[in-house]
Amino acid sequence: MEKIFSYAELSRFAKDVFRSIHFSEEDAERAATVLLRADLRGIDSHGIARLTGYVRLWEAKRANSRPQIKIVHETPSTGVVDGDSGLGLVVAPFAMELAIQKAKAVGSGWIAVRNSNHFGIAAQHAMMALEEDMIGMVMTNASALVAPTFSNERLLGTNPICVAVPSGKEPPFVADLATTTAANGKLEVLQRKNELAPEGWIQDKEGNPSFNPHELKTGGALLPLGGDREHGSHKGYALGAIVDIFSGVLSGANYGPWVPPFPAYVPIPENMPGKGIGHFFGALRIDGFRKAEDFKKDMDQWLLRFRNARPGSGYERVMVPGDPEREMEAQRNREGIPVLQAVVENLDILAEKFSIPPMI
Repeated sequence: MEKIFSYAELSRFAKDVFRSIHFSEEDAERAATVLLRADLRGIDSHGIARLTGYVRLWEAKRANSRPQIKIVHETPSTGVVDGDSGLGLVVAPFAMELAIQKAKAVGSGWIAVRNSNHFGIAAQHAMMALEEDMIGMVMTNASALVAPTFSNERLLGTNPICVAVPSGKEPPFVADLATTTAANGKLEVLQRKNELAPEGWIQDKEGNPSFNPHELKTGGALLPLGGDREHGSHKGYALGAIVDIFSGVLSGANYGPWVPPFPAYVPIPENMPGKGIGHFFGALRIDGFRKAEDFKKDMDQWLLRFRNARPGSGYERVMVPGDPEREMEAQRNREGIPVLQAVVENLDILAEKFSIPPMI
């Protein structure tokens, strides 16, 4: 069962909650924008449904609502940002803007982030580069829920990657993907709907295939992109490892099994080697390689050719990465955003806790 809300109402509520946990007005606005872009684009697992989780992180003193975000190492084209335990919803836009400013100055900018928290959907941050005729690249590590190929031990996160590429007249290319067969948030959605997981998403604690979306609560693991070795899981494992190294090892954040978990009730790993969760951001100026207009003209041709690819039997059309989310965003801006009843009930609890008006 779902209820439909306008973007404006969800934004009002999210900002009220962030202000209630002592965010500045600017940070509340920024955090709400990042959070709700997930709902608009149809990534319901990373949107308003996460708001209660962010509050719990703050209550557990694992998230700082007034972070002093600092650049702790810097060259003309690179830098490391310390997020001071702020929510990634606030830290990530700061870091991506810094990458863009460096790209404006020297052609490309690369920023590693430590001491942060969950940052919403990667696409929101990568797409900031599009407005500047730049390619945006974003990745983040996450707590260990994923077993490497051939293992029954959880050592990696879902570790998403996003690349956003500008175009001319055509809608841009935006590839935003977890390096697992499915993100953990998708399991949370299945749990709320009381549905089973598809084949190839999960294994139990012994390494056997499972369809139970609650499997991770009893020692099971998510699987790398591909599911198993025969379907290329070693490639998903490699991609997840790359993200972990760029986001965690390079920045001085935690990595591998030491990345702190999003749920506040899950114990923090012992002997953590770094600080918080890590992210990585890149911005590349198109005109650092060729004239931006020429590139965008060719990119339009590339996009049109793929969008006009002959569909296989039983399919209506071929889409480019980012098309489903763009179309969903347009639809939800028109028709409103559906929120599962279980999520609404959790948000009503927040409204009562902070004495703010509930969503209507």
